Amino acid sequence: MTTNKKSAEATGKKPIKLSGPQQVVEFFNNLEHPLKKEIEEVRKIILSTNESITEHIKWNAPSFCFNNEDRVTFNLQGKGFFRLVFHCGAKVKDHAVNENLFEDTTGLLDWVTTDRAIIKLTDMNDVESKKEKLATVVAKWIEVTCSK
Repeated sequence: MTTNKKSAEATGKKPIKLSGPQQVVEFFNNLEHPLKKEIEEVRKIILSTNESITEHIKWNAPSFCFNNEDRVTFNLQGKGFFRLVFHCGAKVKDHAVNENLFEDTTGLLDWVTTDRAIIKLTDMNDVESKKEKLATVVAKWIEVTCSK
């Protein structure tokens, strides 16, 4: 978990554990990425999808939760792009599905397994052109994965 080490070192007190949103704010304050503005815009889109979505840092990137379970996590490792990983939480779920969790009518999802998918984004034009479809996919992912 991210902590506020600087102020803790200065005062000699234990580091303060940051809340999930505080972790994400600190992460963005320190983020050096060529697509930082695009990543921040996608964060806004995801958070606006459902008021119950929370966020924290997982896999060294912002991750979005519903009912305290991770559902969508940034992967910022690419050059000239970043990804959103749609998943069913940290633990393997016991759902025996032989087909994708739902039919992606937006065409955005690249299914890795039947319960894990990725969306790749390249620049602000790409983010803007996919904004509505991205919000639709996030809402559908939460709906489907929280009912399993």
